[in-house]
Amino acid sequence: MTKPVAYVCPRSVAEAAAAHGGRPEARYLGGGTNLVDLMRRGVERPDVVVDTNRLPLDRIEEQPDGSIRVGATARNSDLAAHPAVEEHYPVLSQALLSGASGQLRNMATTAGNLLQRTRCGYFQDLSRPCNKRVPGSGCGALDGVNRDHAVFGHSPQCVATHPSDLAVALAALDAVVELACVTGTRSVPVAEFLRLPQDKPEQDTVLRPGELITGVLLPPPHRGAVSRYRKARDRAGSTFALVSVAVVVRLERGAVDHIAVAFGGLAHRPWRARHTEAALLGARPTPDAVERAVEAELAGAVPLRHNAYKVEVARGLAREVLGSLTARPPTS
Repeated sequence: MTKPVAYVCPRSVAEAAAAHGGRPEARYLGGGTNLVDLMRRGVERPDVVVDTNRLPLDRIEEQPDGSIRVGATARNSDLAAHPAVEEHYPVLSQALLSGASGQLRNMATTAGNLLQRTRCGYFQDLSRPCNKRVPGSGCGALDGVNRDHAVFGHSPQCVATHPSDLAVALAALDAVVELACVTGTRSVPVAEFLRLPQDKPEQDTVLRPGELITGVLLPPPHRGAVSRYRKARDRAGSTFALVSVAVVVRLERGAVDHIAVAFGGLAHRPWRARHTEAALLGARPTPDAVERAVEAELAGAVPLRHNAYKVEVARGLAREVLGSLTARPPTS
C-alpha cells in the first residue's frame, strides 16, 4: 500500500528542526543515497521528509586555530578533494575516495554518510526478522548468515556493522559532531555519536528526537603526524569494507608520541583500538611491539559462526598500516 509522504524544504536550521518536530516517522534528507533506497524497499516509511539541502550547511571552513569545520551538507567529493584535507588529514580523503563511486560521492553528504544505516541483509529484507527494523522480532543474522557482521560490541539483539568509511577516519581524528534542535545545540565525539546495539538496536546514534547534524569539527592536525586508511573488501568494485583501519601516528625521537587506531567493519560503530593505542604510546614501534599491541586489542574479539576471518584480516591490515607509517621519518 502506498503511503503519502509530506515533503518540506526549510531555509534555516530552526525551520528544519521545527518541521521535523521529533516525530518518530519524520526523516531528514541529505543526498538521499541511503534513505531513498530504503524507502523504495519499504524499510523506511516516513510520513514527512525534511530536505536539508537548502540549509546554509555546505561549507568547508578552515578555522583560525587550524581546525576545519565541515558543514553537514558538504558533499563527500568536495571534502575528499579539499586542499587542506588532502594535506593535513589524508586519512579522511583516502577513506572517502575508497567509500563509493564518483557519482555517489557527488551526491552523498557528510551528515548522511554518518547516518547511513547498516547494509545487513536481514535489515533490508522485510521477510526476515530484524530487531533494528522491528524491535522484538529477533536477529536473523545471529544464528544465520553472518559473514559480514560484527566481532566487537555486538549483543544478542543485533550483530550488524556500520558501513561508513568516513566515520572510521573521523573517529581516528577525534572529530566532533555538531548537533542542533529546537531547544539548542551540543557536540558529541564521533566515536560516541554512533552507539553499540545493546538492548536497543533500533537506535543507531545518540541523536535526540528532532536533532539534526549541522557539521563536523576536525581538530587541528597533530604537527608531524602521518595517517592512512586501508580497507579490505571482497573485490575492487565492492563498496563496503569487510574490515578497514584508520591510523594517525606521530613519532618523537623514535617513540610514539601520538596514536589513534580505529577499525571499520568490526562493530556497530567505528571501533577505537584503545588497547593498541595504550600499548604503543611512548614505545618504540618495532615490528614485535606493533604485533603485540594489535593483538592486545584483537584478543577481545568475539567472532560469530561465519566471520572469524575478520580477526585475521584486521590483524594484517593494522600491522601493515602501522608498520608503513612508523617506518618512515615523521614530517616536519
